[in-house]
Amino acid sequence: MRILIVGGTQFVGRHITEAALTAGHTVTLLHRGQTGAGLFPSATHLLADRNALPEGLLAGEWDATVDVSGYVPRQIHALADALDGRGGRFAYISSVSVYDTPVGPGFGEDAPVQELADPAVEEVTDATYGPLKAACERVATDRFGTSTLIVRPTYVVGPHDHLSRFTFWVERVARGGEILAPGPRDAAIQVIDARDLADWTIQLLGRPAGGVFHAVSPAPPFSFEELLEAMVAEVGPPGTTLTWVDPGFLGERGLDGDSLPLWSAFDKEADLNAADPAAAYAAGLLPRPLRQTVRETYEHALRHPLPPPPARLSSEEEARILAEWHAR
Repeated sequence: MRILIVGGTQFVGRHITEAALTAGHTVTLLHRGQTGAGLFPSATHLLADRNALPEGLLAGEWDATVDVSGYVPRQIHALADALDGRGGRFAYISSVSVYDTPVGPGFGEDAPVQELADPAVEEVTDATYGPLKAACERVATDRFGTSTLIVRPTYVVGPHDHLSRFTFWVERVARGGEILAPGPRDAAIQVIDARDLADWTIQLLGRPAGGVFHAVSPAPPFSFEELLEAMVAEVGPPGTTLTWVDPGFLGERGLDGDSLPLWSAFDKEADLNAADPAAAYAAGLLPRPLRQTVRETYEHALRHPLPPPPARLSSEEEARILAEWHAR
């Protein structure tokens, strides 16, 4: 196939591009050139900001288009206008954040999605991200037809993750010792390896039917405790222990999902981490074992270390809070 990928050089888009090229497809990348500009020399690179597409830039014709970087409906409309029916099958990478919470464990793709309070809003915030993604989904289906593929992942993890949420925990567990584990230990969590998401998305493009799919793993129930225990089993040195700390105790000390990524104790969207992946699995999604993702994420982090985001919990802060917890 001839595949156009909009935003194909950073993390999710990068893996989708790699999957497409590995499968033998001809790839065109539309991106700004700000990340991964030297990647994929065998692909055609169209350098432009999607918010101001030069006339005639997308004059070619493609069998499929994958949009990784659409965040507001105007961008989807502009892309559809520029392609003018020449983009082929359309796949939009969305998010489980589209759902209107609360939703029950094991919810399906037919659960209600959020609506924008102001249809004209374009500022992407924690409050607008989900509703904007839902609006983009609707525009995608309206403009590209019923064969449109909507992929809704939860936390995407694995090598090249510039957000380092999952990687934070892998690296912390690999250092060993006593680890501050934020409760509740039974909080739901789901992830998807970016490489599995990418391979499957490219496979879907070769099938005639559209649809909406949860790209998540494992199937619920799966807890944060099980996630951390899998990391300990795979990369934790001997003597590594998890000390579960009450979320209220941590909240009183100013900790949140920025300092302890993937922690959802105070997140109104916490139950979004229990989506039913049955439809995606039936359509061929085959997530690799979690411990394999843990190991390969750690090996990549060793080869390509990144400085932790400033908001992350430091080793010194962790030791201090653990001492306070034990002395309570």
